[in-house]
Amino acid sequence: MKRIGIITRDCGGVNAAIRSIVRTASSQGLDVLGIVRGYEGLIHGNIVPLDRRSVSGIINLGGTVLKSARSEAFFTEAGQAKAVGTIRTNAIEGLIVIGGNGSLTGAHVLADRYGMPVVGVPATIDNDINGVDLSIGADTAVNVALDALDKIRDTATSLERIFVVEVMGRGCGYIAMQVALSGGCEEVLLPEKEFSMTSVSGEIAAGNAQGKVSWIIIVAEGVARAEDVATAISMNTGLETRIAVLGHIQRGGRPTAVDRILAARLGHQAVEALIEGQSDKCVNIRDGRPELIPLATAIQPKILDISEDYHLLKVLS
Repeated sequence: MKRIGIITRDCGGVNAAIRSIVRTASSQGLDVLGIVRGYEGLIHGNIVPLDRRSVSGIINLGGTVLKSARSEAFFTEAGQAKAVGTIRTNAIEGLIVIGGNGSLTGAHVLADRYGMPVVGVPATIDNDINGVDLSIGADTAVNVALDALDKIRDTATSLERIFVVEVMGRGCGYIAMQVALSGGCEEVLLPEKEFSMTSVSGEIAAGNAQGKVSWIIIVAEGVARAEDVATAISMNTGLETRIAVLGHIQRGGRPTAVDRILAARLGHQAVEALIEGQSDKCVNIRDGRPELIPLATAIQPKILDISEDYHLLKVLS
């Protein structure tokens, strides 16, 4: 193997992974090409060479220096044919795809349908890659959301109000659960757990009757809208509520040490896996040890067990 390519999505730690891949590949005498704007860039041949110097000074940057874009065209036969053509025209012998479920699904297609040597690196703030303990970007997203939450708490406490804070996560409640527990919140609404607004409102009313004057409730975007939750609480309790939707600030920001180290390890592991002839696999670290899991497994829905954390949250609240 002489040349590999990199495709990315954006989240904290991705640039650290790019740096790790390029410098590991360079140490093994491999050339590296960066595909600009993901699969859309692969279709249109938007490629730049990467070397040790070009990835200098990016370890602390959020997002991705290779840019990112959604590509509906890639999931058509015509789009895939163009993408494979770009790979062959540029003599790319191995591909590393850094991203979440959609990106890794594309990686599986290239490996399974077209026989391309492909290794995936899990990177998504949602932490919803099946079989993967921690994805690059998840820790940064939690810490960004927690920083915002700490500021919201100052206002909630001072003004004696109920705040409903909506965080990202689609169908996975990882961010919501982590932020709620680390932020000392009273309640969290998650896709993994059924909830009743009547029950939530009842707890608030009971607490208020005993003198409690402020609450923070975290809502995962995949289960409800903050506005709807706040409206229901106000109608059921007569108490004043405010909302905060954190949105895309959770995808940005300087990556945490956890994400930088994870990215360094997974990027290095991905290059070694390609050199060893591995393909259609996703790198992971379990119990401190590197492992490879099939991409076909990684792209399946992840079932998050939040029972212990949720129980602890209610005990401490």
